[in-house]
Amino acid sequence: MIALVSDIHGNWPALQAVLRETDALGCRVVSLGDVAGYYPQLNECVRELERRGVVNVLGNHDHYLVSGLDCPRSRSATACIRHQRTVATPACRAWLARSKPLVRLHGIAMVHGGWNDPLDEYLVNVGEEHFDGLPGSLFASGHTHLPLVRRWTGRAYVNPGSVGQPRDGDPRAAYALVDGGRIELRRVAYDIDATAAATKAAGFGEHFYKNLYVGKRIGS
Repeated sequence: MIALVSDIHGNWPALQAVLRETDALGCRVVSLGDVAGYYPQLNECVRELERRGVVNVLGNHDHYLVSGLDCPRSRSATACIRHQRTVATPACRAWLARSKPLVRLHGIAMVHGGWNDPLDEYLVNVGEEHFDGLPGSLFASGHTHLPLVRRWTGRAYVNPGSVGQPRDGDPRAAYALVDGGRIELRRVAYDIDATAAATKAAGFGEHFYKNLYVGKRIGS
């Protein structure tokens, strides 16, 4: 059984809660990218994923961190990435830099965004035509922070939602289980206060974490 996680964004308490559940279920974990960004405990997240041998698909925030680029559309995201660059260990940077934008594993074709732009395409109302001409029958991506499953004849698509910053109005960490032809979206409560405290300790105000309590993006 495969557990798909995505958009962890340095939210260590949220990742811990999800991993406790996936461990109890006996899952192999795969990350669909954006371990970096937004919340301050990037090193803790990467250290644990690397220890477990988790494969990570390259996300746009991961790319910003290792490339030195800023986020072109968000000052908040840029501020967080710039902070993470100052604290990321060499081992953390190296692990993120080894991430590939396109991965096929366990029979699942995976990107972070979409197949037209693996890093930064948003698949919100995705239709089957998006996958025309692509090999495979099961596709997965993240990036939107919105859990989604779509099924067609002989094909399926899953977005597990976000572990670290859900944006669908549910503050619980999100992930997905894939077991053969079965796909299940799951939610796990976690200690949001702990994430807020770590964010404050890193020098960021409530603007950067109050959204977590309502399951929305920063500034919503």
